[in-house]
Amino acid sequence: MSLAIVSPNRDIKPWLKILEKDSPEIPLEIYPDIVDPEDVEAAMVWQHPPGALVQFPNLRLICSMGAGVDHILNDKTIGEHIPITRIVDPRLTFSMTNYVVMGVLNFHRQINRYIKDKKERNWDMSNPEIPIKVGVLGVGELGGDVLDKLAGMGIEVCGYGNNPKGNFRHSYYYGDQLHDFLNECNVLVCLLPLTEKTAGFLNIDLFRKCKKGTYLINVARGKHLVEEDLLVALDEGCLSGALLDVFHKEPLPKDHPFWYHDKITITPHIASITNPAAAAPQIIENYRNLKQGKKLINQIDRKKGY
Repeated sequence: MSLAIVSPNRDIKPWLKILEKDSPEIPLEIYPDIVDPEDVEAAMVWQHPPGALVQFPNLRLICSMGAGVDHILNDKTIGEHIPITRIVDPRLTFSMTNYVVMGVLNFHRQINRYIKDKKERNWDMSNPEIPIKVGVLGVGELGGDVLDKLAGMGIEVCGYGNNPKGNFRHSYYYGDQLHDFLNECNVLVCLLPLTEKTAGFLNIDLFRKCKKGTYLINVARGKHLVEEDLLVALDEGCLSGALLDVFHKEPLPKDHPFWYHDKITITPHIASITNPAAAAPQIIENYRNLKQGKKLINQIDRKKGY
């Protein structure tokens, strides 16, 4: 029973170092140089080429090498009977929250404006703060922590999700209360899981329901955003700007209009980075659990998509 690593666009050396040190007994196969595909019963993957796992006829477990699993669920060649696990790491939450807080404060204190003023040698002390209330779409582990940290700084917050939450610790909206939620905030943070229902959620209809001048931060998945609609929303003034860390196509093509828009700030999918030292042991544990017939950890619900 071997474990295949299928991650062609990621440096797997740190992962190999941990796997070989902590579990030298596990036979490894490295994509694309697979020697014995019939022996592969578990695969750890990240942004694998669609269809790449078909070569493993005895595959019984797929482990995402990060918190997201949409790259796996989107591969329709993968049998629905195969369990999928994800990485759960407090450090992921730490870095994601810090990124969002950075984006919120940069908007609140208008850092982009002062960068522009410096280039123009413009000393402008007027209106140094934009009053803000932050709304977070998706209040799971990541979204909940963002709300906690911002509220702890004295910033007004509210959250939105699909279902009601009893005794939620912050102002909360759900279901058909989206319009009321959008009327409450002028900074909109997307931390939704990517599912069939949430793909394209950030679209022109939503933006036109926002408070005029709302600032968008998307750190979830690129497919949440209808990219051409963002440009329209910025031109119409529905949104005043956007901080984007995720995109439909990555790396972002050099001719993409987002590169040239002065109201859009871009980072290269670095809001939250998986730490192999924390992630690899979870994959090792699930490999051993599979081999011993034990319950898997961090298994996702395929119907929910997370």
